[in-house]
Amino acid sequence: MAGMRDIKRRIRSIKSTQQITKAMKMVAAAKLRRAQESVIQARPYAARIQDVLGRLSQGAAGVKNPLLEKREGNKVGYIIVTADRGLCGGYNGNLIRMVNNTIRGQSDVSVVCIGRKSRDFFRRIGVKIEAEFLGIGDLVTYAQAEGIANKVVQMYADGVFDEVRLVFTEFISPLTQRPRDMKLLPIEPVTSKEEQTEAQAVQPLYIYEPSAEDVLNVLLPKYVNTLIYRALLEAKASEHGARMTAMSSATDNAAEMIDKLTLSFNRARQAAITKEIAEVVGGAAALG
Repeated sequence: MAGMRDIKRRIRSIKSTQQITKAMKMVAAAKLRRAQESVIQARPYAARIQDVLGRLSQGAAGVKNPLLEKREGNKVGYIIVTADRGLCGGYNGNLIRMVNNTIRGQSDVSVVCIGRKSRDFFRRIGVKIEAEFLGIGDLVTYAQAEGIANKVVQMYADGVFDEVRLVFTEFISPLTQRPRDMKLLPIEPVTSKEEQTEAQAVQPLYIYEPSAEDVLNVLLPKYVNTLIYRALLEAKASEHGARMTAMSSATDNAAEMIDKLTLSFNRARQAAITKEIAEVVGGAAALG
């Protein structure tokens, strides 16, 4: 009977856990719909400003701007976008593992952590953290991205970094998220020869007012803001998708465990009943 009581206790415990994971799955699904809409709306703007900036920078050769300046140093900074919480499968672990494998063996590397999970990991292994941004929340705003971008641009201008890379998880679908590592500073809008040839072929004649330098001084910070804003949106949608998938798997696994425990409970009860019947029959035979 003690075995049956233990099994019933485990079934109740797993059912309670299943209710929690099912609720978390539904909440993540609701949040994912909003985050996915925001990502879809932000992508065309980010692509367009990158295209426009690529053409403008080619038509304004010789313009001096700190965000375009390539430096000889090797101080690399990584902006790492993770979640503040876990329970989202391999979302945080995959991104952190990619960055850790990249910076392993490099001496002059520091990080800017967006999210508690990346902050905790890199603090634990002793990597220098230049800045941290926690508690971004489920509704990412452009003001948050602008605050992060201003801090990073200021550190870059002060010489803290010679190169800045942005690492985040790109949202593909609720079931698929892809870690991505892209160069943020110095700005290189046109990255391939094919893109450069196409941009030169269709580049219109720009008239800069008041000057090319003033125009780029306004657009370049907005470009950095937009890339970080898009990265935050992509990461948030990926987080919700990963959490929804993880909680769905946990709910299914709980149901499977409950079925197995229920079967074990029924077998134990049947064995107990059979034993009692055998004892009654044996007693009756002894009396007869």
